[in-house]
Amino acid sequence: TVTFGYIEKIPYREQIKTRLTQIWNYEKFSMPSREGEYIYFAKNDGLQNQFAYYRQKEGGEPELFLDPNTFSADGTTSLGEMGFTKDGSLLAYSISEGGSDWRKVITMNAITKEIVGDTLMDLKFTGIAWQGNDGFYYSTYEKPKGSELSEMTDHHKLFFHKLGTKQSEDKVVFGGDIKRRYVGGYLTEDLKYLVVSASISTTGNELYIKDLTKKGADFKVVVGNFESDNYIIDNEDTKLYIATNLNAPNWKVVTVDAEKPGAENWIDFIPETENVLQPSTGAGYFFANYLVDAISKVKQYDKSGKLVRDISLPGIGSAGGFSGKKDDKEIYYAFTNYITPPSIYKFDPKSGEAGLYKKPVVDFNSDEYKSEQVFYNSKDGTKVPMIITYKKNTLLTGKNPTLLYGYGGFSIPLTPYFSIDNAWWLENGGIYAVPNIRGGGEYGEKWHLAGTRM
Repeated sequence: TVTFGYIEKIPYREQIKTRLTQIWNYEKFSMPSREGEYIYFAKNDGLQNQFAYYRQKEGGEPELFLDPNTFSADGTTSLGEMGFTKDGSLLAYSISEGGSDWRKVITMNAITKEIVGDTLMDLKFTGIAWQGNDGFYYSTYEKPKGSELSEMTDHHKLFFHKLGTKQSEDKVVFGGDIKRRYVGGYLTEDLKYLVVSASISTTGNELYIKDLTKKGADFKVVVGNFESDNYIIDNEDTKLYIATNLNAPNWKVVTVDAEKPGAENWIDFIPETENVLQPSTGAGYFFANYLVDAISKVKQYDKSGKLVRDISLPGIGSAGGFSGKKDDKEIYYAFTNYITPPSIYKFDPKSGEAGLYKKPVVDFNSDEYKSEQVFYNSKDGTKVPMIITYKKNTLLTGKNPTLLYGYGGFSIPLTPYFSIDNAWWLENGGIYAVPNIRGGGEYGEKWHLAGTRM
């Protein structure tokens, strides 16, 4: 009552709303991915509450595949995780009703769009990982006896659901013994290994693998404590490729044989540098996306660890993607910054050529604005980067209306991104400034820890 009583008296409020609605009304696309014979992508026509999912065959016309806007009459049911089988014939997807973290999972024949099997109930903080076409792994907690909105849930477990059986028959695969707050499972692309990541907070995880080709095989410990972050990004038969910040706060990629996967046997594949590494794989290559003062620089490596090329990006900003399946012939990446709406590029990893795939048409003229990076000293002398964005020819007198935004938590880096809210602010002479304060992930784990406690 107090808030609306105040803001409803602002004479130009309706004018702001009209302009925001106008700028927001443009087609938005997600990165495409190949599943079976189809390329899938999400699209928002402009002012839809949620993105709808489309698919198309090579050279064919897009068709609507799944529209979360139709899940409920009031539009409050949203789409969560999506998990396809390796051949793309089956899909399991989760839905959230009214914004709840407790999800339902529905399974469909992806070719005919027919629902198959029962709907799974009461899943929370889960991925969906298919083991062939027989069933999939998921995670959840025991359903609270009191309110599901406020009761403590801290014992996460990984289950396997066999298609065509009841959820009550699902077996615990991992996590039944010890309380862990988060447990997640995923499979290597060749379906040889089940990988389990387990943690007790938002950073640091244990890592386990299980060889699914060996009957009765048990889990092997890759990392048995919560002191570092570790995940498997690829494998070639028994050779594992692991991204880790163990003794490497800026991350590196190592290799190890799955028979003896302990850290004492790790060999550097992409060694740690002074810049934070975010690795990915696709089309049989490795991509090292480095954060250099919170800005993307990307290198491409082959399977032997040899540098193929430095990838030329469209400008200074944030690039993401560079991932796909091993037999993909091309992969995609997105690029954005504070004055450039996210555009998607198609990249040929053999030739290194990239071409514009989708560029949104936004009623905002990027050429009229400037985005520059400066550095300042914090009170203890630490050099901190900050990106300042404003209309060209603005006199920086220190008296302009300014939005100063910082985050600095959970090792999450704030990299340049385009925002309609900010576009309106910039149009009206506002300055938008983002310092990359400690606590984020811009300079690795040391930067994260420097923002915690004192």
